[in-house]
Amino acid sequence: MAPSADGLDPLTLATARPLLAVRRAHRAGPAQAGVTARITGPTSPGSRMVVLMAGPEVEVRRSRRRRRTVSAYRDGGRTVVLIPASFSAAEEATWVERMLTRLARGERRRPVGDEALAARASRLSERYLGGHARPTSVRWVSTMDKRWASCTPADGTIRVSDRLQDVPAHVLDYVVLHELAHLLVAGHGPAFWRLLASYPRLERARGFLDGLAHASGMPASEEPEGDAGGGDEG
Repeated sequence: MAPSADGLDPLTLATARPLLAVRRAHRAGPAQAGVTARITGPTSPGSRMVVLMAGPEVEVRRSRRRRRTVSAYRDGGRTVVLIPASFSAAEEATWVERMLTRLARGERRRPVGDEALAARASRLSERYLGGHARPTSVRWVSTMDKRWASCTPADGTIRVSDRLQDVPAHVLDYVVLHELAHLLVAGHGPAFWRLLASYPRLERARGFLDGLAHASGMPASEEPEGDAGGGDEG
């Protein structure tokens, strides 16, 4: 079978045709030239994945559980973009481009070192918790396998996994704010989530972390209706 003008054989083209808009969108900008786009999700029985281009890799995952939120994260040498299953091809292309830009912007702004992380925590406490959460130290650690961060209220210390150094700013802010709130309220009961209610990108950050946790084999984030008991780790 002769390849099509898109460089795909007819069988692959029939499967991939709804995704060609993603390919063309990435052709448009020189900064994204050579991006691979592929998709997994419930658009056909089981999961499917179609590779459209060679080069830096972008995987698009569709989910019926998502209604409006879109998130993205780096996974090794690829970027994973999570979108609602209801999105059209045009919406998908728009959001893939947008999320790549956001990730790149966040990486350029990421904090360097424990001092910057502690300063970030101080700003978040003042803005969202009235300055009541006052950690004695906030630092990056490389020893966490099951959590993104943890705190010890007894001595006021907060530790953040260095795997989060590449996430968007609003995701890191949420993780740090989450641990700051644990300095005031233990567990994940209603009183805890009320402390975080004013953070405007709460659900988007949680959705991002859920996707990252799924890819990493970690537990998903705690639900607001979770138990009010528990220890000192978020």
